[in-house]
Amino acid sequence: MNWVASRVPLGQVRRMKLNSADKQFASRLCDVLPDDVLRPVEPRYLQEPRGRWTGQGGVLALPRTTDEVASLVRAAGEARVPVVPYGGGTGLVGGQVMPEGPAPLIISLERMNAIRATYRDENVLVAEAGCILADVQAAADDADRLFPLSLAAEGSARIGGNLSTNAGGVNVLRYGNARDLCLGLEAVLPDGGIWHGLTRLRKDNTGYDLRNLLIGAEGTLGIITAAALKLAPVPAGIGTAMIVVPSPKAALDLLALARAEMGDTVSAFELINRQGLEFLSEVMPQIRQPFREPPEWCVLTEVGLARGQDPMESLERLFGVAVAQGLASDGVIARSGAQRHEFWTLRESIPEANRLIGAVASHDISLPLGAIPEFIARAGGKIGGLGDFRINCFGHLGDGNLHYNVFPALGRARDDYTGQQGPISRAVHDLVHELGGSFSAEHGVGRLKVDDLARYGDPVRLAAMRAIKSALDPLGIMNPGAVLA
Repeated sequence: MNWVASRVPLGQVRRMKLNSADKQFASRLCDVLPDDVLRPVEPRYLQEPRGRWTGQGGVLALPRTTDEVASLVRAAGEARVPVVPYGGGTGLVGGQVMPEGPAPLIISLERMNAIRATYRDENVLVAEAGCILADVQAAADDADRLFPLSLAAEGSARIGGNLSTNAGGVNVLRYGNARDLCLGLEAVLPDGGIWHGLTRLRKDNTGYDLRNLLIGAEGTLGIITAAALKLAPVPAGIGTAMIVVPSPKAALDLLALARAEMGDTVSAFELINRQGLEFLSEVMPQIRQPFREPPEWCVLTEVGLARGQDPMESLERLFGVAVAQGLASDGVIARSGAQRHEFWTLRESIPEANRLIGAVASHDISLPLGAIPEFIARAGGKIGGLGDFRINCFGHLGDGNLHYNVFPALGRARDDYTGQQGPISRAVHDLVHELGGSFSAEHGVGRLKVDDLARYGDPVRLAAMRAIKSALDPLGIMNPGAVLA
C-alpha cells in the first residue's frame, strides 16, 4: 500500500506496529493533528543512497503546514522523542537516517511543496522546503529567471535539504553554494517556535544571522520549512566545451586564463580524469564520449554571456590562447544544445559509474586552489603505498572541491579490501588537513564524518558549536548523532 498517498483513519494509526511508548506518542499526536499526517514508516525513509546504514523510525509524519511541523516538534520535545527531518533522502553522509538510539519521529517535508510567490523584478522566489530542486528551477524559468543551484540529484533532492546541507554542485564558481542563494528562511526551532524570517532584503544588519546558522546545520538546530531564494538573469548565450589539458596544474592555469578573458561569466569548471572516463566505458558504454582515446586529464567548462556576446567565439579564442601557452592539446566546443547536454550527461554519469564499480573509499574534499596539484601528486603516492588501487579524482575544480575516490584494482572486488577503508580515508584526510583543506566540501558531516569533525575541527569552534546546540536544543532532540557526537 502507498501509505503516503492514502488517508489513514485515526484508529488505524493507533493500531500501527509500535512499542507501547511510541504508540502512546503517536496517539498524542493524533489528538493535535489531522489524522492523515501520521503514517507507518516505509523502508524508503530508512535508507540512504550508499547503503551504509539502515535507519529506524517510530512514527512518520507528513505535515502540510508550518503550524503542523511546529506541533510535531513541540510534542516531540514534551515526550523527549528524537526528530529526524527528511527531505529527498539524497544525502551522502547519513544525516537523514538514525540507525541507533530511541526510534525517532521522522518528519518528511514532501507535502510542503508549494511555490509561495515569485518576485520577478526583485529576482526572488519563495519556495516551501519540500519543493524538489528541479521544480524550483522550472518555476524560475517560468519567470524568465535562473535558479542556479544545480547538482546530479536535482530531480529528487528537495530545497530544504539542499539548504540544510548547504549543497554545492556545478555552478558554485559563479553563483555560490546554497547559502549564497538564500535571502531568508522560515523555520521551526527545537522548542516548537516558528521563526518568521522570510525576508527578501539584501541588507539586514540587525544582529545574529539565524539564517546562516540554520543553513548547513543538517537539521540539528531546527527544521527549515520555507526559503526566499535568489534568482539570476538567464544568460543570453551559453557556451560549453571539453578541453584536454596536460595536468591539474595546467587546468588551474586554464581556469585563471578563462577568468582573465571572460571574467565572472565562467559558471562551471569541472576536472575529469581518465579513470572516470574508463569507468564509463566499462559500465555505462551508452554514454557518448567526445574523445576517441580518453585523455589523462580534461576539463568541462561552461560560460554564460550577456546579449551581444558570442560564447562560441569566446571559447574558440580561449582555446587558441590555451594551445599557444601549452595549457591545452585538444578540445570540443558544443555546437548545439544536444551536444551540450551530452557533455553534461557524461559528467553527471561519473558518480553512477563509480557506484557501479564500487568504491573502497570515497572522499568529498576541498583545498586551496594552489594546493590541488600537490595534493593529487602526494595522495596518489600515499594510496599506492597502501595497496593496489584505481583512483578516480574528479570534481568542481573551479571552487577547489574534489571527489577523490579509491577503487579496487582491475579484476578485484571491493570485498577484497575489507578493513582498508579507514586507513585510506585517514591518509587522504590527514593530507587534506595538512594542506589547509576540508574533509567535507559539499556533502556535509552527517553521521559519516562526526569523528572526522572531532579530529580535524578547531577546538574553539567545536566548543562554540556545542554551546549553540545546547542553547537552541537543550533536550537534544533535533537529529541527534548528526554533525556533533
